[in-house]
Amino acid sequence: DVAEQAKAHGLKAIVPLMVTPGSEQIRATIERDGQMQSLNDIGATVLANACGPCIGQWRRAQEESREPNSIVTSYNRNFPQRNDGAPTTMNFIASPEITVALSLAGKLSFNPLTDALQDSTGRSFKLEPPKPAPEVPAGNFTRGQTAYFDPPEDGSSIELRVDPNSERLQLMEPWPAWDGHDFHDMPVLIKAKGKTTTDSISPAGYWLRFRGHLDKFSDNMFLGAVNAYNDETGKGCNVLTDEAGLTFGQIARDYKAKGVKWVAIGDFNYGEGSSREHAALCPRLLGGAAVIARSFARIHETNLKKQGLLALTFNDPAEYDLIGENDRISLVGLADLAPGKPVQCLVQHPDGTTHTLLLNHSYGEAQVVWFKVGSALNLFHQSK
Repeated sequence: DVAEQAKAHGLKAIVPLMVTPGSEQIRATIERDGQMQSLNDIGATVLANACGPCIGQWRRAQEESREPNSIVTSYNRNFPQRNDGAPTTMNFIASPEITVALSLAGKLSFNPLTDALQDSTGRSFKLEPPKPAPEVPAGNFTRGQTAYFDPPEDGSSIELRVDPNSERLQLMEPWPAWDGHDFHDMPVLIKAKGKTTTDSISPAGYWLRFRGHLDKFSDNMFLGAVNAYNDETGKGCNVLTDEAGLTFGQIARDYKAKGVKWVAIGDFNYGEGSSREHAALCPRLLGGAAVIARSFARIHETNLKKQGLLALTFNDPAEYDLIGENDRISLVGLADLAPGKPVQCLVQHPDGTTHTLLLNHSYGEAQVVWFKVGSALNLFHQSK
């Protein structure tokens, strides 16, 4: 409606306006019913209907995000650095109608209820409030499966070929199964302080070009997380070498190369935000064994479990404060991991003192199997 009003006055968006259909069904339906054409006519760019723009997956000149700037989206998440990895980008959430109206005005101060626009002849006009839209299209939805191809009945002979020098795609191997041994003397890779979203754990923006190449993508691990030991964001200390100022990805890779598993410590609601699986995939790839938090965001907690990582919570949130930068963490009795049964955690401090903690978890019977076989996907393959 707003786009059609602009079109009638010969007006187009004066700032980039990008539109993402929510699904292939929505894309096909708005193409059939004309809404896509209305948006194209005012200069909008209709992107692929995929999870992407919400986490910054669009082509944006780097210089645009280096200076303080604002974008307006109708997506429901606007955590710092979410859209392009830049702390200078301010993301304001608005309705689709307001977002389109602001693109026509090109300024945040525009109020479509009171302010006027100029049409192509220089005359002033005001946008009319958009008419209510039907809950379901008059012609119902169209499935629009033009890009769908039936899989072969037997795909066992099909070989996937990926350039070994590609920085965009990487074929993955199944995660190794648990070896049956307890985890002893693990260093603390990071003790995250405060709000730690999946964007903090696995930032998007610049890194999205590597989204299909987990090894390269994992270099971003914890780049947005605040280190509780020094309040620095994205960097910590390699406690095996005493080298400070390294990214957590660099430290984790060194630990992994030396065969040392590590643990991450989280604050309240650790992993909130989007259900970004890379926030669980990257720690798994780089040798993480467990995440112990004051509390978890529900979806991220499940994602950790699916990748074969232990997701555990302090029985008393104050126990978070006991964990020092140079402590060693042991998780014992894992062979008896069971629903409702706490996991014993031994915290060894540098001065030789120890604390014994009982960590809680929410594992069900099937999720315990995920841990033991290495991942939920491993279990799926075993059951085929």
